[in-house]
Amino acid sequence: MLMVLWGCESALDTNPPGNPPPPSSGDPWLVPITHVFEATGRDAIPALSNPSLVEISEAGYMFDPELVIGYYDGQTAIAYPHHILDWHEVINHQVNGFFMTITYCPLTGTGIGWPQNIDGFETEFGVSGLLYNNNLITFDRNTGSNWSQITSQAVNGPKIGTQIPIFQLVETRWSTWKEMFPNTKVASRDTGWDRPYGQYPYDDFRSNHDELFFPLTVDDQRLPRKERVHGLIVNDQVKVFRFDSFGSDNTLIFDTFQDEELVVVGNVDRNYIVSFFRKLADGSSPNFQVLDEGKVILGDDQGNKWDIYGNPVAGTLQEPLIPTRSFMGFWYAWGAFFPSPEIYDF
Repeated sequence: MLMVLWGCESALDTNPPGNPPPPSSGDPWLVPITHVFEATGRDAIPALSNPSLVEISEAGYMFDPELVIGYYDGQTAIAYPHHILDWHEVINHQVNGFFMTITYCPLTGTGIGWPQNIDGFETEFGVSGLLYNNNLITFDRNTGSNWSQITSQAVNGPKIGTQIPIFQLVETRWSTWKEMFPNTKVASRDTGWDRPYGQYPYDDFRSNHDELFFPLTVDDQRLPRKERVHGLIVNDQVKVFRFDSFGSDNTLIFDTFQDEELVVVGNVDRNYIVSFFRKLADGSSPNFQVLDEGKVILGDDQGNKWDIYGNPVAGTLQEPLIPTRSFMGFWYAWGAFFPSPEIYDF
């Protein structure tokens, strides 16, 4: 199947589905090797390094409904379009002195950001060509270790067992992103690679709710497999939030999970969900209220305000919100990696 879907890209060295790769030099794996499959060769899907960026006025290839993964450090906003990530899956980028990697798996719909510093050494990541539970496995170029994207852990190689922290990204529509960040930069299609950007590489995989390329360790069918949900991870347990729980205006949900008080804000029309711990670093818990002022989505009764990344933007309280370890993804991936995740019931 993959041979057909990737047939227009002769540079990609694909292998028939169903053949798990041999363990590298007999090295152990933290995941069952029977569910690790080789879809392409290492680096057959080319990662990008420090992609060119353009202004909104130069981004005529962007359309309002399409999804982007947004990065914002309080100074610089960058949109990484899905239609570029679909073909590269990994973007290594230095932004304002921060060496980071944006990872995206088009089969599980998961976009996750990692710092490139591992145990004191800077490294870039590439696409290994391996999949576990249909999810991207990257490799780092320093040690060749294989990293599971969703768990953000090295599952094979010299760094096996090492956990890498994630940083907050926001996935939303291009129309929402450019409204929130009118000075945003956008990853350019001028990547140096000849790819049909805008054409999804895997035919109707996203819209076909039953199709999977490879077997899952767990197939939780409580929700449609390809439904996009926001999952947050606390103490290695997961709770997911569906867009059905949010209105067409910004909607605030107070919730408790694993004894942690949470605030979750989402908007079905603007297509975003984000979540934070209710307690700030100083131990206080503001009396949050939902706002709809561009990128400013939360305030309190003391006049303090925070943006969609939890940065303080107004008021005397300058404590940032603490984001949860969370990201968007297809339901089936959450169920496979974190068996029996809790589903928020509004």
